[in-house]
Amino acid sequence: MKYLKIPLDRIGVLIGQKGENKKDLEEKTGLKINIDSKAGEIVIDDHEKDDPLMVIKTENIIKAIGRGFSPEKALVLMNDDADFFVFNLYDYVGKKESHVRRLKSRVIGKEGKTKRVLEELIDAKISIYGHTIAIIADLERMNILKKSVDMLLTGSKHATVYRFVEMQMKELRRSEKYSL
Repeated sequence: MKYLKIPLDRIGVLIGQKGENKKDLEEKTGLKINIDSKAGEIVIDDHEKDDPLMVIKTENIIKAIGRGFSPEKALVLMNDDADFFVFNLYDYVGKKESHVRRLKSRVIGKEGKTKRVLEELIDAKISIYGHTIAIIADLERMNILKKSVDMLLTGSKHATVYRFVEMQMKELRRSEKYSL
């Protein structure tokens, strides 16, 4: 048994219309998922599943939905090379809401530009929800994305972050080309 808790306002997204999302997730993972919609508590029943990796994948999918991703985007985590990470903004600026808002704004950028540029350059997904920034990327790109978001959260200029990402992605493409 694996126990999780997600925000109450994300329970409906996890369940889906007429339970479609929950049913789809259970079919894809082969695990039984019990949801307490009043408390926001989820239990993943792994008694009949011998694959511990599937339990971790299911847990990450549920956490991703809880952190603002759509079920479709979260299901990318079924792939073996997909990874999920959450930045807690309280770790950067404490619990003062004005500081948390400022950090979220830095990652979103003017009219969503920064978030969009990072997602496109790195081929990743970013969700900003509550006091967290959640990211989904493949294993090779995850470190680039983590570093770039961390740079933004610690005050680096946007242009510096974009240059860093472009250099890292160029290096990654070069190494992928040679490994073929």
